[in-house]
Amino acid sequence: MLVLVAENGYQATTVPEVVTRARVSRSVFYQEFESKLDCFLALCDEQSRGMIDQVLEAAGDFVDRTWQEVIAGGMDAYLRWWRDRPEFARAFLVELPAAGTEGLEHRIDLLRPFEDLFAGLARYMRSKDRTLAPLPRLAPKSVVRGTTDLIAEEVRQGRVATLPDLTGDLVDVISVALGGAPVPSRR
Repeated sequence: MLVLVAENGYQATTVPEVVTRARVSRSVFYQEFESKLDCFLALCDEQSRGMIDQVLEAAGDFVDRTWQEVIAGGMDAYLRWWRDRPEFARAFLVELPAAGTEGLEHRIDLLRPFEDLFAGLARYMRSKDRTLAPLPRLAPKSVVRGTTDLIAEEVRQGRVATLPDLTGDLVDVISVALGGAPVPSRR
């Protein structure tokens, strides 16, 4: 499923192609999955396991780090994670929304832990800088959805290999969206 969706797109991928590529029978496929969509969603679940853990590990402990360093470490790890999985980047970021409402909602669900991560980061920012205004309720969701769409655009344009080059710009965007200023060392 992953190879076919990355090569041809979700809509063009068929169950007969999947079973042929996987060298299994249709009956085996349907013992495991109810439909092509069910198989694709299971693929996305499996492939995305560990993503947030790697990002959290790279972001590091908030203690003794500036919030800018936390954002930069996490964003760099996130972009490298996608760069190192180009087929899945295409499948998840570009093709999952093409699977219709259920596909788009599934992507949102898989990215929801990042909303919690950014909300926690915003609280941390405010604990370090009491002059920051209260966080708008939709800020974490906007950061995740906006960042996801920006990264998806890069993937659609065939620039998966250069995703980590966006780290600095995305750190600035996230910092501003969460109520901070652009990272001073970058200006």
